[in-house]
Parts: sequence; structure tokens; C-alpha cells
Amino acid sequence: MSERLSVFKTYKLYVGGKFPRSESGRVYEVSDAKGNWLANAPLSSRKDARDAVVAARKAFGGWSGATAYNRGQILYRIAEMLEGRRDQFVAEVADAEGLSKAKATAQVEAAIDRWVWYAGWSDKVAQIAGGANPVAGPYFNLSSPEPTGVVAVLAPQESSFLGLVSVIAPAVVTGNTVVVVASEKSPLPALSLGEVLATSDLPGGVVNVLSGRTAEIAAPLAAHQDVNAIDLAGADAGPAKELETAAADNLKRVLRPRTEDWSADPGTDRLLAFLETKTVWHPMGV
Repeated sequence: MSERLSVFKTYKLYVGGKFPRSESGRVYEVSDAKGNWLANAPLSSRKDARDAVVAARKAFGGWSGATAYNRGQILYRIAEMLEGRRDQFVAEVADAEGLSKAKATAQVEAAIDRWVWYAGWSDKVAQIAGGANPVAGPYFNLSSPEPTGVVAVLAPQESSFLGLVSVIAPAVVTGNTVVVVASEKSPLPALSLGEVLATSDLPGGVVNVLSGRTAEIAAPLAAHQDVNAIDLAGADAGPAKELETAAADNLKRVLRPRTEDWSADPGTDRLLAFLETKTVWHPMGV
């Protein structure tokens, strides 16, 4: 019996629920921690970034209008799909970060558990971010959280999967839509995540995954007038300052980069980072 040829995986972007190649047709080589070639990843252009924002904006109305319970169900479904493809992600994380199989398995399991954790917050975040306010007058005064809108996320550079999940899940579960720029040197787990999202119940456009040069893609996202917020988790200090300045042009919310231990308890900071507060006054009946 003759040897069969290996079928190499073709990685593509995930935009609007579809898998386009980069608009320019460009790719770049992705290597493992030892410098061995793994795959060619799409090299996203500014046009790809703009297309992803259009897709995220289109999806925002339906996703933000869904019930919190429904969003939680969908995030839990994503965790189920990740569990079924755990071995694939373990292999990709091990290659990307130079980890042993045991350590990569711990990272992937922690990421899956984090999806479940954030899914559980979907119908509870209003309890810590809203409430009834005391006022001097015959009125009910009620505050409730609402999503900010389209959020651009620069994924952590070193934590290719656990860090990625830690920045996407809290933005999405609260009703925002996301354009995420994967780790430049280790984008493969993020691109594989797109395949999981496509086969879950998540509507197309809620999460859009781009790969390529972080600085090249981040600049147009920070300046984009239809992006409402940006998470600079994966930006270096110098570029982060420039991106923050660009974001100020249309008063984007900015989550500045900081030293993170992605394996630690995430707390609720990122859940609350991209929420607005709506306050309603209602007269009391006499």
C-alpha cells in the first residue's frame, strides 16, 4: 500500500460567520516555540479590519437584544464544542507556547472552564452593575447595564488560548460584538476557535477573528468611527499609547494593557469594562 499524502490544514479568518482568506491574499509563516514551521496564517489587511467591523455592527442589534439567559446558553454551548475538540487545542497550544502536553492540557481545560464561568454571569451581571437608586421625590430610579457596542480586542501575545478566551468571553456575554486580533506569533488557536464558533449557536458577526501583524490591524481599528471600545491587552506600551490617542478621537472606551496572570481568578473587571449604565426615572403612583 502506497503512503498517502498529508492533508495540511488551511487556516482562514473568521468574519461575519464565514471563512474568508485575507483580502490581499497575503499569508505569513507561523512557527512553533522551537522555530519549526506549523502553518501559513492569513495576513489581514486594513480592508479585512473594516469588513470585520461592518459584520460586528450588523450583528450587534440581534445579539444585544437577545435575553441574557439565551446568551449564557450559547456561551455554554461553545464550551461544549471546545470540550469535544480539546485534543486539537492541546496540540496547538503546546506547539504555540512550547509547553508539555500536561501543561497545555491544563491551559485548555482552564479556558473551557472560563467559558462556562462567564456563561453563568450572563443573567447575573445586572445584579452587580445595576439597581434601584434612592432619590428625594415620588419616583422610582432604576439603573441597568447595557452593552457598549462593537469592541476591538487585541488578544494577549503570550497566552494564545487561555488569554484569548479571557478577553473575548466577558465582552461577548454582556451583549457586545467583538473584532479580535489574534496573537501575532501564535494565531492558530484563535483561528481554530473561529471554527468552533461557527458550529455553535453563536450568530455570525458576534465574534470576528483576524490574524496578522497586530500593529498593522490595530491602528485602523483604534481610529474606526464605528468601533465603540478597544481592549489593548495584546499591545506593547509604546504602540498602546498611540492607539489610545487614536481611540480618543471618537471617545472610545479604552482598557489599557497591564500585567496579567491569565490563570488567576478573572474577577468581574472585564465584565464591567464594556458596559454602559441606563437610568430610568418613573413616577410613583399615588
